[in-house]
Amino acid sequence: METVTTHAANRIARVRCGKGNTMQVLIVEDDVRLAQAVGKILEENNYQVDMVHDGQAGLEYAESGIYDVVILDVMLPKMDGFEVAKELRRKNVETPVLMLTARGAIPDKIEGLDSGADDYMTKPFSPAELLAHLRALTRRQGQVIFETLEFDDLKLNLESHDLSCGSKSINLSFKEFSIINILMANKGQTVSKDMLISKVWGVESSAVDNNVEAYISFLRKKLKFLGSAVQIETLRKVGYRLVAEG
Repeated sequence: METVTTHAANRIARVRCGKGNTMQVLIVEDDVRLAQAVGKILEENNYQVDMVHDGQAGLEYAESGIYDVVILDVMLPKMDGFEVAKELRRKNVETPVLMLTARGAIPDKIEGLDSGADDYMTKPFSPAELLAHLRALTRRQGQVIFETLEFDDLKLNLESHDLSCGSKSINLSFKEFSIINILMANKGQTVSKDMLISKVWGVESSAVDNNVEAYISFLRKKLKFLGSAVQIETLRKVGYRLVAEG
């Protein structure tokens, strides 16, 4: 079964996540095909997804605090979902937990909610139902997802992925969009490369600093094309932040 790799564990330990509007979801499901199907649904709806396939790995990933929601199966190897939820709450991890399982009996639902889960879905389910549950969990956390983000003279459309300044507009690739989204949502605060890799590429990704640097370069060219006063400032060995000239 999959466990947390040293590469991923080290990154989790270093990341301190200031959450932007790119939602990060952890799927803990031992049925690999189902996990991939759920992941595909979420990615098609602009969520960032990581997957693990046993309870111990799920607990280690969820403890990082970088996720907005954890989708947690009950019947898992190493630790079942009830144990994972209890341990997360014992350690004061407040990330919303959606239990997704074939066990639909009322006592099972009660046990899941008493373990610390915030919501419960029974397999099989429809994609629309899953997305509705995720939206509801987000609302309960007090997070409001806006249609646009603004920073100085920049506007980012979260639906179309268009970045605009005045009358000029340009469509961004998914990773360009995800990075500028995080930078704009953090309102001039410094965002580390580790955070960007974890949120955009995923904690198990083989992406390295050079990947981030390449996309930052792409975004700088687009800001220049738009004629924006906003620049992406590099803080050596720290990360990036948005600043506005003048």
